[in-house]
Amino acid sequence: MLGHTKKPPIELKFFGPAENKEKAISALQSLGFHDTSDSIPWREAFKEFEGNEAGTCLTGARYKEGLTQVKLSELTGIPQRHISEMERGKRPIGKKNAKLFGSVLNISHKVFLS
Repeated sequence: MLGHTKKPPIELKFFGPAENKEKAISALQSLGFHDTSDSIPWREAFKEFEGNEAGTCLTGARYKEGLTQVKLSELTGIPQRHISEMERGKRPIGKKNAKLFGSVLNISHKVFLS
């Protein structure tokens, strides 16, 4: 039997009279919505990761699974120095390697593709 699939949240934008803004926010909050008007995009908050999102995902997924670069190399057949270069953004991951990483790290391979 298939497990329950969680649906992704949606974002709403409205235009209307300024005097009704607080009423609208209150009504939406009562339905489970959250006001995110004061939030900023993550890329703006973490500029140090700009341009290397795939490498950062690889590092995080490897860490989550408790694997070293050497162990990941053994499991995938990809040389450890190549994994290091991918994590640092010096080498592209590519579709073939992304699929290898995805299966070993229990994550969708799509997170490694830019």
